Amino acid sequence: MEIDNQWVRVERVNLDRESFAARGPSVVVYLRDADDHAAGEVSYVSPGSQRNLASKPLQAIYIQLKQPPSQAAPVSLDPVRLDPQHHIVLLENDRVRAIRTILEPHLKAPMHEHPHYVVVYLTELHTTMAMADGRNIDNVRRPGEIAWRDALKHATENVGDRTAMEIQVELK
Repeated sequence: MEIDNQWVRVERVNLDRESFAARGPSVVVYLRDADDHAAGEVSYVSPGSQRNLASKPLQAIYIQLKQPPSQAAPVSLDPVRLDPQHHIVLLENDRVRAIRTILEPHLKAPMHEHPHYVVVYLTELHTTMAMADGRNIDNVRRPGEIAWRDALKHATENVGDRTAMEIQVELK
């Protein structure tokens, strides 16, 4: 178990040719190629559905959704609208929106905001986050790391020399 709060339960799954049953509505972020998904892809799993493995082991992050969708107002500074080249929607339904964020070296993403969300880091990453309250947060991550973020407004800069990639699973 990586994260367990009132909104989500996040587990790292490493299975060799077994089956895994989803306990509730979940989002799966694949960390390694599987038979039917490539590393970095995202899928939505309905409650009770089962994932049967065939020839390849499964290495993924399962994000079980605990709460029904809220009636919160949408964010006004949507990163997908502000910077669609670097924030690509992979999956969206009434429960979640999964975004692939691609940060080229030294790229500065504009001030934007997110509802509560889980971040799955696909690559090494070194960013600084300029928060709306004026704080600056240094964010150094390794591939496969996971973080929970409460709703926030921030601008991000990739201070590293490599393109960084992450999946953000925003809750609705």
